Amino acid sequence: MQGKSRTSITMKDVASRAGVSVGTVSRVINNEKGIKKVTLKKVQEAIEELNYIPDNYARGLKTNKSSNIALIIPTIWHPFFSELAYYVEKELLKNQYKLFICNADGDVKNEIEYIQMLEKNKVDGIIAVTYSDVDKYVSSSLPFVSFDRHFSENVSYVTSENYKGGQMAAEELLNRGAKQLAYIGSTNIHENETKQRELGFCEKLMSMGHSVLKLDMSEPLVEPEKQIEKFLLEHSTIDGIFAINDFMAIKVMKVMEKFGKKAPQDYQIIGFDGLRNAADQTYLLSTIAQPLDKIAQASVKLLLQLISKEKAVLSRVLLPVYFAEGGTTKKIQKSLDKK
Repeated sequence: MQGKSRTSITMKDVASRAGVSVGTVSRVINNEKGIKKVTLKKVQEAIEELNYIPDNYARGLKTNKSSNIALIIPTIWHPFFSELAYYVEKELLKNQYKLFICNADGDVKNEIEYIQMLEKNKVDGIIAVTYSDVDKYVSSSLPFVSFDRHFSENVSYVTSENYKGGQMAAEELLNRGAKQLAYIGSTNIHENETKQRELGFCEKLMSMGHSVLKLDMSEPLVEPEKQIEKFLLEHSTIDGIFAINDFMAIKVMKVMEKFGKKAPQDYQIIGFDGLRNAADQTYLLSTIAQPLDKIAQASVKLLLQLISKEKAVLSRVLLPVYFAEGGTTKKIQKSLDKK
């Protein structure tokens, strides 16, 4: 086999070296059952000796399966989506799938182009984080799972307990002594699950007899810092804030710094998502954290069920959230019983 490069080695060469048929080599590569141990060993040794690399694309054409999954995210720069991509890839590798990351850069046109391109290139399925109206561009034959967005009954989706997370934020701020509470967030023209965070927060406070101030900006955001600054100047007594996500909370904190205020001494703030710079580091701020590893596991499991069509598939998977202390909220003072 001298003179042949790694890429020019064929299945026929492997079959010749192992003394078996090309069909047997194909069965070994595709992990099919019913192959004798002796035959399996011969083929595996031949593959190793020749340093044979299977042509996955060609195999995909024959089997109508690419073993590739696409993940469409709004931006790779956001640590939340980067961490989600990490866990999705980790979960896919366990199931012998490869990941394509499609960075839409917040542009619906890019999302649509990616979906059309992926359908033509025969990926086996798509996991998408999109707040745009793209479901009409997804063919019924392509398995598709959405995160944090419910398009229709025809599209399965995974989401966190956004409403409960809003309730948690209200309870945590009240338990830590906040008196004048506010919600700062934004609304997309396309309905999505993140709106439930605001509803949970506001409805929990109102049910407990507390008033709540709101700044609900329209997306796409235009000069959000200026809008936040105007809102906070008009309501200078605010001492407890729940932001729709951690990035919004960071914007609020920067505005507060202009006023000479720092958390948690002068006010308290809770975000949503659970952002960290690395897995072994603390949270950027106090937050309602989403379980990204479990979100990835659920999304991949749901998508693989859609691909295999082996069993009934849930159209909605709801995952729990939890409060994570990040230094922008005060410690709860526990009273000691006098003896």
